[in-house]
Amino acid sequence: MIFLTVGTQFPFDRLVKAIDDILGKGIIDEEIIGQTGQTSYEPRHFRAVKFLGKKEFDENLKNAAGIIGHAGMGTIRMALDNDKPLLAMPRLKKYHEVVHDHQVEIAKKFEELGHILVAYQEQELFSKVQELKHFVPNKRQTQVESVIKRISEFLQQNNGSAN
Repeated sequence: MIFLTVGTQFPFDRLVKAIDDILGKGIIDEEIIGQTGQTSYEPRHFRAVKFLGKKEFDENLKNAAGIIGHAGMGTIRMALDNDKPLLAMPRLKKYHEVVHDHQVEIAKKFEELGHILVAYQEQELFSKVQELKHFVPNKRQTQVESVIKRISEFLQQNNGSAN
């Protein structure tokens, strides 16, 4: 099962419709369950609800073989924290899906690091959904020691200048 989630703040009809079209053509046979948020598009080929309670959301996430979603940090982090492969499609300002195109840059960086798959256009979704079946995301490496060192150096520099 693939879990489709598009967040809750803005509609993402373009992604919901594109996935529904792919399923409608019988091109993929994966079951998809979707949390579609404020969409005005009603999917015909997969089970969708506008909002899930936390328990049901977590259950779908746990049972999913993969996730399809927007390229928001919450979705990316959720996938990485749960070791789930993610196919992300950035929301775009030109379609009034967001107020600026920050998701494109986020998607590029996480794709470059091997953490997620990205479809930048609807036409890429079919092949990327096929890739999702076999995609193993690179583990995210925390850099706690590096952050501690930078904070320590900053504090030492500021304390030294205060004397």
